[in-house]
Amino acid sequence: MKVFFRNIHLYLSLACGLVIAIVCFTGATLVFEKEFQMLLYPERYRVDTGTSRAPIGQMVAAVEEKEAGAKVSAVKIYNDPARTVEIAYRKEEGQPGEGRGEKRESAGNHEARKAPGGGSGKAAGAHGGGKGGPQPGKPGGNGGSSQAFVNPYTGEVTGLQSQRSPFFFTMFSLHRWLLAGDTGKLIVGISTFVFLFILLTGIILWWPQNKKILRQRLRLKLDGGWKRINHDLHIVIGFYTAIFLFVFAFTGLAWSFQWFNDGIYRITGTENVRTEPPVSTFREGATAVAFDQIFAAARREAPGAGFYNLQAPKDAEGAFSVQVMPRDAAHERATDQLFFDQYTGDLIGKNLFTEKNLGQRVRATFYPVHVGSIAGLPGRIAAFLACVAGVTFPVTGVILWLNRLKKNAGSSRTPGTQKVGRQVAGRST
Repeated sequence: MKVFFRNIHLYLSLACGLVIAIVCFTGATLVFEKEFQMLLYPERYRVDTGTSRAPIGQMVAAVEEKEAGAKVSAVKIYNDPARTVEIAYRKEEGQPGEGRGEKRESAGNHEARKAPGGGSGKAAGAHGGGKGGPQPGKPGGNGGSSQAFVNPYTGEVTGLQSQRSPFFFTMFSLHRWLLAGDTGKLIVGISTFVFLFILLTGIILWWPQNKKILRQRLRLKLDGGWKRINHDLHIVIGFYTAIFLFVFAFTGLAWSFQWFNDGIYRITGTENVRTEPPVSTFREGATAVAFDQIFAAARREAPGAGFYNLQAPKDAEGAFSVQVMPRDAAHERATDQLFFDQYTGDLIGKNLFTEKNLGQRVRATFYPVHVGSIAGLPGRIAAFLACVAGVTFPVTGVILWLNRLKKNAGSSRTPGTQKVGRQVAGRST
């Protein structure tokens, strides 16, 4: 029976090993994307704290002065006093720099960053999507939104960038669709699905027959020859990372196949229904209230939140939408959404995470599970190490296979050599 599973494990790995290695490598680079960015460009993210903060209107004006033709669409304010304010903006049509960067994803969706595939509904970082036009998280999209970082105490712009650096956007694109559009997305999805069977057959092949073999398969023997070290890197490390890789691959399917997303709601007996946002009460001649008034209202409604992401209305009847990270949030996607009338600043609607149906809450959990952040920093470290190990398995597996072929070829020649020797010996006697 093990020969059967070994053949399945081998041929599936040969067919999908390269894609799996690419997805694991790019996944590892994306786990700590935000930290790398903060390390490379500290002035964009951290400031010296002051005694009083500048009005949001002043910060928005600074961005519009810095970037001619900029139209601010969102302002993200962190509760951490040492964090800059992040302002998303778009260039007016025909202005220099139009089309830079990538469109930000809404907090309720992954639908960009650190996981195989695409889907309904975003990695620790910017994620995507509104309607219309190319979007990140979808093959071929780069959107047109850029981001400014502003010192909240001086109102000074400390940095400008696209929503994602070219390097990380390339890693993300490789991770999701191999830089090959819908075809690449399908290849990643199929390879991810096959990876689940590779991991399952790997555990079956690993399963020891006795305690002595169990001890051997639970520890690396680094003082052995290179063949033994290669064997242990594949077998032992494979065992310790299999459960993590299985979970990451399984959740990754949510961004590859619509049927997988639909299955989440069928299993939970719910529907993926989006609530239409409320509209503002438009009055002729009325003007929209300032970001500062909306921010003050959001803080009264949800004091002490991790961040407040204020999104400007899209039209004359639209409302201000404020995405809020509650202090007691279960994970990074457990955000609430508040809606405010753009003319009066009154609260006109809520979309609380705790009030979403079971399917929506389960689907929102897939992203933090996929990137390991559901368990905080230890979980992300585990995700990083598991992905690094995943890159090595196709290599160590091929070496194991080649060594076995060489060994089998040698053993098949030995009986023939012995038979010829006996014949020669017989003739000589």
